[in-house]
Parts: sequence; structure tokens; C-alpha cells
Amino acid sequence: MANIKGGRAARKRDRQNAKANKRNSTVKAKLHDSHKKLFKAADAGEKETAEKKFKELVSGADKAVKKGIIKKNKANRIKSRAQLKLNKMAKAAAETKQA
Repeated sequence: MANIKGGRAARKRDRQNAKANKRNSTVKAKLHDSHKKLFKAADAGEKETAEKKFKELVSGADKAVKKGIIKKNKANRIKSRAQLKLNKMAKAAAETKQA
């Protein structure tokens, strides 16, 4: 509850904040889950699954930026790290095929 005198507007703002917090938390949780699933698939060497999860992660990050839940640079950092992980997985797969 806000500590503001005046009552009605403060209570309404608290309700709005609680609703937005719940909405934002679910989006962040989905983003976190898709990130974890991507890295787990990449570590296991499952190329198709990892690529699918990468697309979901990129889409989710871009949507979160559009909604104002995370900043653009954070989304870019998430996407960059995920792409590096995929590239590393592909390189390891290529080296095992050569050997």
C-alpha cells in the first residue's frame, strides 16, 4: 500500500502496480525458462531443439522489449550470448565429425 494521503487514487495506483507486476513477472519467467531450455539443449548437443528454443528466446526477448519489460540492451545481450552458445555447439559438432 502506498503511504500517500488522499486514499482513492493511491489505492487505485497500488492495484494497477500489482497487476502490472504480475504481468511483467510472467513474461520474465517465460523468458528465463526459454533461456534455460535453450542452454540445456545446446549442452546436450540437440541441434534442432536448440535452434527452435533460440527462435522462441529471440521472439520473447523482442516482445519483452516492445512491452517495456526489459531494456533493449539486455535483450541484445541475451540474444548474443544465446547465439554464441549455438555457434559453440555447432563448432563442437563439426570437430567431432572430422575426428
